[in-house]
Amino acid sequence: MYICLLGLCFNTYAQSDAEALRTAQLSNTRVSQAWGKYTDTLRKAFEKKGIAYPPHNIYLRTFKSINEMEVWARNNDSSEYKFVKSYRICALSGILGPKRFKGDRQVPEGCYFIDEFNPKSEYYLSMLLSYPNFSDTKLGDKHDLGGDIYIHGGCVTIGCMPMTDPVIQEIYVLCLSTYLNGQNNIPVHIYPLRFTTASMNYLKRTYNDTTKLHFWTNLRSGYDYFEKTHTLLPVMYTPDGKYVF
Repeated sequence: MYICLLGLCFNTYAQSDAEALRTAQLSNTRVSQAWGKYTDTLRKAFEKKGIAYPPHNIYLRTFKSINEMEVWARNNDSSEYKFVKSYRICALSGILGPKRFKGDRQVPEGCYFIDEFNPKSEYYLSMLLSYPNFSDTKLGDKHDLGGDIYIHGGCVTIGCMPMTDPVIQEIYVLCLSTYLNGQNNIPVHIYPLRFTTASMNYLKRTYNDTTKLHFWTNLRSGYDYFEKTHTLLPVMYTPDGKYVF
């Protein structure tokens, strides 16, 4: 079995690099204004849940069918994640199902990480996701999978996860603060819906697509593991692109 350990969070980001990133980000007016506006709000929300701010780890979990992004967090590597709050995704394109080629207007489904913080986005502020991942490269179009999938402001999309500008300000500050606090890999898991027996039956009735159903059944294993344990496993794959949970 081929295994890619992409989910382990090694604290390899040097302090000097973190300070340089902090300086570069806060030199941008959009970031500095958001930082000043939302840091206290976020601190109070996290402390109310018994979690220090900035947190040790955060985890973003998204459900496309209800346009919702959840924030979970924990104080150390050995503790369980606690639910902190959720945000409304203000628009989504495509239908339920993974992104498989450039131009399909699909929001990806699967396990990703935040790859980049863009303070000069055309859509106010944006955070790049690590699409395509290994699973996408094996199961999607071998010629052109597309890319540039962001969580961003502006409330418009052709495959990203857009927020209103005030919401992206808050999420951007949260993720950047956590990154600067040492979490170099912030996981973002994207699901079609909350997996239950009833919802799987709905998918079977609505999408007569064996390939999608096999993918969702595989993805559900990771969803179920987190629901039971409130912990995350490293992201791993089989050689043919299935997730291993």
